[in-house]
Amino acid sequence: MNTKRLLLILAALLSIQQAVCCTSIIASGKATANGRPLLWKHRDTGASDNFLYRVEKPGKIGYVGLFNGGDSLDLREAWMGMNDAGFAIMNTVAYNLAPNSPEWLDREGVVMAMALEECRCVDDFEALLMSLPKPMGVRTNFGCIDAYGNGAYFETDDYNWKRYDVSDVPSGVLIRTNYSMSGTPDGGMGYIRYANVEHILATPISDGSLTPASLTEGVSRCFYHSVLGFDASASGDEYLVDQDFVPRRSSTASIVVEGILPGETADEMVMWTVLGYPPVSPVVAATLDSIPSSLLPESPTDCHAPANKDALTRFREVFHITRGSGPHYIHMPTLLPLVEQAKAVSLEEYSRFRER
Repeated sequence: MNTKRLLLILAALLSIQQAVCCTSIIASGKATANGRPLLWKHRDTGASDNFLYRVEKPGKIGYVGLFNGGDSLDLREAWMGMNDAGFAIMNTVAYNLAPNSPEWLDREGVVMAMALEECRCVDDFEALLMSLPKPMGVRTNFGCIDAYGNGAYFETDDYNWKRYDVSDVPSGVLIRTNYSMSGTPDGGMGYIRYANVEHILATPISDGSLTPASLTEGVSRCFYHSVLGFDASASGDEYLVDQDFVPRRSSTASIVVEGILPGETADEMVMWTVLGYPPVSPVVAATLDSIPSSLLPESPTDCHAPANKDALTRFREVFHITRGSGPHYIHMPTLLPLVEQAKAVSLEEYSRFRER
């Protein structure tokens, strides 16, 4: 057996469990092909599906958010979103920050819903963090962009945060997975995924040509592994062990918020949305005033999006071994044609939407 493949299998077998993990990017306009900032989150979660929904409350800023499928429509927890002021936010868990206080746990979604209702810019979000009662119940990397060209990560625990502005980085790009730069050194998770993203996007980052498709098509459907140094999808093996790729069995969405240029209005923002297991699910464009029905919950009592249900069917074909440790194994002859089909539909969607 090829040594690299053997190491990949051993890595999976030695892994005790897969924590809830996400991969993300903030890109300023200097790093993108059209000058618009990008906010990307490849979401991993224990919630098997998601949906989009527009939230409007008296006296609050309207927004479109990502919510857990199966939740009721109380919409208290948003896991990514963009609002009518041109502000957008997402997060990734940071496992090397101080743990949550026992009385307040996992409130990241609550904080992001509040931010989408109240914040008009990145500075407003920092003001919100200052104003919240402590402990906040968070342990995370919040990422934000706004209509003024600003973008920043806030590495945040129950009591403190450290801000990293994308304008301070020569490349105009910041990456976060599941550790914080300000946290315990070598703690947390996602170092391999971080390196995967750096490798996959090295050229578009260096020449300032990033696009939303660079992320949804180039990263969220890619099985490059930085430790092993090769794209595992090209190995020719019938099965691949699901370990340390950006797309994982636990991946349930890949979303890019494309921000606006100076002088544009917030209704020109786009949320390029992949619901379900990203390698096999196509991109669908949503805006602040138009969410396609495939991304919405089917009814107030069935909060599951049709796009997610379709993707779940394909996901079960890819991970078809269900007994024992079988769920760790990806069936490549099933996966690869589905990836190409999803990619083709997605590229048509990008082209169609831009030609409107």
